[in-house]
Amino acid sequence: MRAIPIRDPRGDISAPDYIPPLAAEIPAELAGLRLDQALARLFPQHSRSRLQHWMREGRVKLDDAPADPKRKVYGGEHVEVLPAPDPAETAFRPEAIALPVVFEDDSLLVIDKPAGMVVHPGSGNWEGTMLNALLHHAPQLAQVPRAGIVHRLDKDTSGLLVVAKTLEAQTDLVRQLQARSVGRIYLALVHGIVETGGTVDAPIGRHPVERTRMAVTGRGKPARTHYEVLEHFENATLLQCRLETGRTHQIRVHMHSIGHPLIGDPLYGRRQARGALARFGRQALHAERLALVHPVTGERCEWRSPLPADMAALLQALREEAQ
Repeated sequence: MRAIPIRDPRGDISAPDYIPPLAAEIPAELAGLRLDQALARLFPQHSRSRLQHWMREGRVKLDDAPADPKRKVYGGEHVEVLPAPDPAETAFRPEAIALPVVFEDDSLLVIDKPAGMVVHPGSGNWEGTMLNALLHHAPQLAQVPRAGIVHRLDKDTSGLLVVAKTLEAQTDLVRQLQARSVGRIYLALVHGIVETGGTVDAPIGRHPVERTRMAVTGRGKPARTHYEVLEHFENATLLQCRLETGRTHQIRVHMHSIGHPLIGDPLYGRRQARGALARFGRQALHAERLALVHPVTGERCEWRSPLPADMAALLQALREEAQ
């Protein structure tokens, strides 16, 4: 009998990363083979080692009992291969993860995200994210799309991020972001000497070749970053960057485009560096200030985050090197 996929209500069984459940009856011509050998013939799209691994995980049933790969088959048995849990379906689970809350009321949460924390589950990061921590901290966020997250910070960017605790607050914040009325100011340490402040007004889109990167491209979405010089070092400049738009990797891409990539940036900052600059292990970017209109009270609110210890230590080391 030909092996057929079981109809699964979870979605498109043809998705490239999804393996559907399979069911079949062992045909008489396979009698006398070990189960793993029989399955390799029934399901030739999967390797024998992979099928053995699934049996060890308990995902293969023979006549509704856990399957032993060494068991001989006689024909007529019913075999079923169950899919692994889809990580995207189990990602939205509460986890008891420390969450640095700087403000909270019935409508808003403002988080001072540490570097290294992923904001939203995705490929390779299905647990241990800020979203998981939010669902544990405020279980009602399970009723709000994306657990109330309306904007993100890259994994290795630290600083302030706002979360909506209600649908009404989320709608209001999204509209403020669209209207570009949310104030977001970052501190960025970049390679080289930036003589004066300015504005980078250049569209950002997916890199045409390296799909994990973004790039300035005519086919991208409008993006504008304003920057001011705060301090010069021997081979680096501390900038204050104000976002007018919020594209993926915006500051990182824009600074790279003008020849001053961020210190420590693994995607856009590949430059020779010495001393403290060479030892810094992430992009030197911190969301220092966040300002918005409270969705309920209508008051203008602003929060500030001090430099994280690693960036503060880097700046201090650069000042000492310059002496």
